[in-house]
Amino acid sequence: MNELPLNAMRAFALTIERDGVRAAARELHVSHSAVSRHLRELERWLGVALFERGAGREAFRVTPQGRQLATTVLGALRDIGSAAEAVRERRSRHAVTISCAPSFASRWLLPRLPALERRYPHLELSIHVDQRVEDPRQSGCDLAIRMGRGPWARVKSQALMDDALFPVMSPEAWIKAGRPGVPADLCKLRLLHDRDPSASWLLWRQAHGPVNLDVRKGPRFSSSDLVLRAAAQGLGVALARQRLAAGDLEAGTLVRPMGTLAVSLKDAYWVVSPLAQPKHDAAALVTAWLQREAGTQQKS
Repeated sequence: MNELPLNAMRAFALTIERDGVRAAARELHVSHSAVSRHLRELERWLGVALFERGAGREAFRVTPQGRQLATTVLGALRDIGSAAEAVRERRSRHAVTISCAPSFASRWLLPRLPALERRYPHLELSIHVDQRVEDPRQSGCDLAIRMGRGPWARVKSQALMDDALFPVMSPEAWIKAGRPGVPADLCKLRLLHDRDPSASWLLWRQAHGPVNLDVRKGPRFSSSDLVLRAAAQGLGVALARQRLAAGDLEAGTLVRPMGTLAVSLKDAYWVVSPLAQPKHDAAALVTAWLQREAGTQQKS
């Protein structure tokens, strides 16, 4: 154990995980040359090439031996991190941390927390904003809610609920545009785009047209929350997720110009948890509550 070059192994594992020396250096807060030095030292210590160098200075590919070592080291580092986090936090057994996208947190989860607190006053639910699909323990979380096409490898995935996409705009913008009501009218409107590929206007055009709808034009927003806010401000028509736009539709700050026309998204949201998760009654309670909330909204 005393002979293991642990710092060099950590630098090597991060280089593989982040797909580059510079990215690993940024995460370790060291220079690019320091990481390169660690990699050379590790290769000398092992007596085995870990990379196949290419023609360019930055170009390299991992050798089979290097890939095997990186997988083992990364797994060990994650286990160490999880164990250290559990010891450091010493959280209450009633504490649960959920990781989810910022738009989902603000528009679906947060409005439901008062009801959760009334039902389970002993729970301590925290929210961590993140969009990566990974073992929640890597960010110190018990559960994650992910949007996309699951299930995913190396985590436990449970389908939570479906969703649907449909155009929305502010009532004022709808009236000003002459009360558009059929897909062909979209060609005369300014499209607002969500950078989420699962909420692309291309999906709408494929399902409902019109075929000449130019889905390349219009401003783009980095979150579903922002694109809905832009629509509510009258900046154009957005393709909204039903789950996230429900509050605005109920309050009347957004309307559905195309009526009931929609694009269905099956299994759009998932509850993600670690594969080897120890028994955690509070996390199981929150998971069951999420399933009930999703089922209730699905039926409404």
